Amino acid sequence: MPDEPAPITEHLGELRKRIFWILATLLVFSAIAFSFAEQIFLFLLEPVIAVMEDRGSKLQAISPTETFFTYLKAALLAGFMASLPVTFWHLWAFVSPGLYSQERRAVIPFVFASSLLFAGGAVFGYTQVFPLVFEFLSGFDTSGLIEQSWTMSLAFSTTARLFLAFGVAFELPVLIFFLAATGIVSARKLWSGTPYAVLGIFVTAAILTPPDFVSQVLLAIPMLVLYLLGVGVAWIFDPERRRERIQARDEESPGEPGSDSEDHSE
Repeated sequence: MPDEPAPITEHLGELRKRIFWILATLLVFSAIAFSFAEQIFLFLLEPVIAVMEDRGSKLQAISPTETFFTYLKAALLAGFMASLPVTFWHLWAFVSPGLYSQERRAVIPFVFASSLLFAGGAVFGYTQVFPLVFEFLSGFDTSGLIEQSWTMSLAFSTTARLFLAFGVAFELPVLIFFLAATGIVSARKLWSGTPYAVLGIFVTAAILTPPDFVSQVLLAIPMLVLYLLGVGVAWIFDPERRRERIQARDEESPGEPGSDSEDHSE
């Protein structure tokens, strides 16, 4: 059974404590990552650098502080990725008092699946999508009259936005499972609402990605696949279907075992 309702002040205090530990973990990992900020930056922007080199160009820093603050952003992004398991654990710890005991035991699978899916989405975007997006964005100059000079700050911001967008998008199955397991939505409603989900996915992809059609479509397609996967998972673990199976099994059973023999013995 869920715990007894707690006062709102207690919830706020618990939330404040969880946020503190999440931010503290983020700062610690970011401080460690700052020692390798240049390597992290070069790794993350490898798809951009490859496109620029093909066109005989280089990234530019147009202000004295641009390099420092861009490296700082790279360290923060690396710290964020490294602290994801801790972040998901604290999020689960905050909502778990409102769950049933069997649902609370899913903390380790939840943390593992959430972290793995976020990292998997980021890796998928980095390896499969980023090269196509930056090749597309750099291909508009067909006249040869425009020299494309991308600043390292803007190039990193675009990369980080795509990186986080794909990570967040790949959390969709976990979100659907959580909503279905807690009874907020059912697998049937999710399936019947697929047309609306498709519209919402494309709108979300347009918000999360830079304003170009290629990156939006390349994010929306895996999100749609993940949505359907999430619906399948929700169908398996749907509490409504479990109750229906239990009810059907009870109706099919003739009675308690041994009841007839007890009647004969009397």
